[in-house]
Amino acid sequence: MILTVLSFVVALGLLIAVHEYGHYRVAVACGVKVLRFSVGFGKPLLRWKPQRQRPGQDTEFVLCAVPLGGYVRMLDEREAPVPAEERHLAFNTQPLRSRAAIVAAGPLANLGLAVLLYALVSWVGVMAPQPVLSTPVAASLAERAGLTAGQWVTQVSVGTESPATVRSFDELRWQLTQAALDGQDMQLWVSEGEGGTPRPVLLPLSGLAQREADAAMFQQIGIVSPWSAPVMGEVMPDGAALAAGLRAGDVVRSVDGQAVNDAQTLRARIRAATTAQGQGVTQRWVLERDGARVELAVTPRPEQQDGQWVGRVGAFVGAPPAMVEVSEGPFDGLQHAVVRTAEVSWLTLKMMGRMLIGEASLKNISGPITIADYAGKSASMGFTAYLTFMALISVSLGVLNLLPLPVLDGGHLMYYLWEGVSGRAISDAWMERLQRGGVAVLMMLMSLALFNDVARLLG
Repeated sequence: MILTVLSFVVALGLLIAVHEYGHYRVAVACGVKVLRFSVGFGKPLLRWKPQRQRPGQDTEFVLCAVPLGGYVRMLDEREAPVPAEERHLAFNTQPLRSRAAIVAAGPLANLGLAVLLYALVSWVGVMAPQPVLSTPVAASLAERAGLTAGQWVTQVSVGTESPATVRSFDELRWQLTQAALDGQDMQLWVSEGEGGTPRPVLLPLSGLAQREADAAMFQQIGIVSPWSAPVMGEVMPDGAALAAGLRAGDVVRSVDGQAVNDAQTLRARIRAATTAQGQGVTQRWVLERDGARVELAVTPRPEQQDGQWVGRVGAFVGAPPAMVEVSEGPFDGLQHAVVRTAEVSWLTLKMMGRMLIGEASLKNISGPITIADYAGKSASMGFTAYLTFMALISVSLGVLNLLPLPVLDGGHLMYYLWEGVSGRAISDAWMERLQRGGVAVLMMLMSLALFNDVARLLG
């Protein structure tokens, strides 16, 4: 719990500080007087004024108790009277290009931070599962395409693009996600073993019935996890595995006379060991223990999941997958970071658009509880996983703030676009109406995100 809260506060505080620093730095560069730079809202915990400030500046820096936002307060005639001798330092008196640059600088700073974080991950290197396939889900696109357990994926391509090298299973899933959401078929080059001769296999992703980046979509595709050996891990007390006599380290060779090639196959057999009425079905397992053949009768216990009965044995199923270190040099790492930031930004926009027209579920909207949960999980997985999490949230924050919604930075940019096209600023009356509408929309989105968080927590 402490790790979750701490990692969430650190990540959110850093992302907000970078966002507001973007506004602040460009404002100072444009000659606008900044009165306050605040990270957080509510009661100030810490405040200070640097003794040496830039000419024309007298900025107070504040750290507040509620780290769910921040702001940069600038000299502005619309908020308070401005002395005549300082009118040239006010935000509202600046040329249109300067005001637009100051507003856009916050979201762009978040996108720039994402590039830096992705680059750091590439330079430091990350351990990821090898791109080796497990047994495809029954009746899935992968099974119908002829993919089998143990095959290595070396390259993928979409449309007329040149084949891209696949170095890890995580990279494969990312490529699959993008192609599936775009409704484009993907060509996979697979070999029967590491270093084998690759052959092309077409995965017809354009035929997917569901295109939401969730577990159900990958079930339809059929590629859900990297290959791992069918080895029993930790056995839980009072579970079906312990009752049947299973032990950690047992290698399962067959279930009811059918060979078990990997952990994915074993999990599927366990899940299917129930009747429609919720009764467990006894299976005959043949396994290898300390070099000897052992036969056991195992009866998975039924549990309800998404309205269906599935079998559980109360044990960790599958050995950890083989890992590979993925890292890049300075230039390649930076190039990869720019491409990844652009891809995630575009994917975020597409998902927002699909939710807007009803093609994607509004359940995809997450709030602070879910973000905090992922912050804690990523921090517990290691430094690079935490950096990747922060990069993803930084992209989301940058893209969200560029949306043309009043009260967000993108809304203000739309005001300036109108001013640039029409030659006159938007009226105060219209500004007030739009701001009220923007606040209402934002509050509805925040309420929906919080509702989804609570539903996930209770579900």
